[in-house]
Amino acid sequence: MNTSKSKIKFLQDNKQVIYSIVLMIAVPCIVVLNTYLLSQFFKSTVDQSLQERAVTIGQAVNTALVDRLDSPEQIQSFVDRWKNNNSDTQVFDIFYRENGEYKLIAGLDKNKVNNDNESKNSPTLYEFSWIKNYPIAQKIVEGNSRYWWVVLPLSDEQGEKQALLSMRLSADFIDSSLSSALMQSFWILIVTVLIIVLLLFANSRIFEYSILYNKIKEIDEMKDEFISMASHELRTPITVIKGYASMILEEAQELSDQIKEDLSIISTSADRLAVLIEDMLNVSRIEQGRLKIDLKEMDAGIVIEETVKELKIQADEKKLILNCLIETKIIPVVKIDRDKFKQALINLIGNAIKYTPSGSVEVKVFNRDKNLVILIKDTGIGMTAKEREHLFEKFYRVKNKKTEEIVGTGLGLWITKQIIELMSGTISVDSMENVGTQITIELPLIKEK
Repeated sequence: MNTSKSKIKFLQDNKQVIYSIVLMIAVPCIVVLNTYLLSQFFKSTVDQSLQERAVTIGQAVNTALVDRLDSPEQIQSFVDRWKNNNSDTQVFDIFYRENGEYKLIAGLDKNKVNNDNESKNSPTLYEFSWIKNYPIAQKIVEGNSRYWWVVLPLSDEQGEKQALLSMRLSADFIDSSLSSALMQSFWILIVTVLIIVLLLFANSRIFEYSILYNKIKEIDEMKDEFISMASHELRTPITVIKGYASMILEEAQELSDQIKEDLSIISTSADRLAVLIEDMLNVSRIEQGRLKIDLKEMDAGIVIEETVKELKIQADEKKLILNCLIETKIIPVVKIDRDKFKQALINLIGNAIKYTPSGSVEVKVFNRDKNLVILIKDTGIGMTAKEREHLFEKFYRVKNKKTEEIVGTGLGLWITKQIIELMSGTISVDSMENVGTQITIELPLIKEK
């Protein structure tokens, strides 16, 4: 019972697969049926054409013999010439009607001419055609052979019936050509059906990929929801841990140096975990389209100088020179979200400080092509061309001996790129290993300050 229910549920959830299977069966069957019906129609058309041709030949013979019907010798001479030029004619007999019987006076087989047995064995078809004065064409099938039997009264110039023509035209040549054409058509049909089946099979694979994609998308959405929920839930305990660690460090004067060091490590780890949680929340918001951007026209230079001043403590700790150069004659007004823009700057300048063992980090701001350009240049470890290609990918971090001890999630630059692009800006990187890295941000200008 459970098995049947699971099968029904599978079919309900995978309608595309059923559709593909139905197509794989139905389309070839329709093509085969259509080809069969066309071949039957073609055969019927050919038979009709052969019948008309046979009657037409009989009428042409009447026209050729219209002034010689009273001379058996001339008729026989015509039959002999006909035999030499028409190999598909099996029988070509001409009869006179005498005393209700039909006497053979000319034919392909001269041994039967003037034979009384031929007169006595005259078919009923002769009499019917003679009385009706009308050509009759009848299809005859004997074994694998097929021919048309034409019986036609021959009239003189005055329209009087003088003789009777009995002619049999072989259809073997036509049948052979038709069979060859049909055989080629069937081979083409087989190839066509095979191609259709392969295409449908490929289509079914596409459906399978579509189903797989939908399932992956569903799982990805569930993952995003879980990350969002878990990150929100983790925020509170992390804040509590940070708060109590700071409070103990500030108020407890009699603690040993070891305990103070341990509390400092707890506080630092809590800060790091808080950053990670915030990054995960931002990733979730961006992927779900829930990241709110409050764009306002403002002086970007003020935000840049403020951010550089805040990060100078980090640079000083590493004995790095951190400079900010804003050209005096520029238009620094752009449309940005102040908090998000500052977050992006902290990520970029913070990264420059983090990956620069010695030397300097320089932030330069100027105008170019109606854009505000922000360059963040360092003299750090740099990166290879291959590493540059993946720099703004989610969870990507440059991994080598120089970066082993540098902590990070690989989310900061991805989030930064999304934020800059949400503010209609662009971000690019240029770097050389062991020389340094330069990040370029461009934002469209609004108006003069």
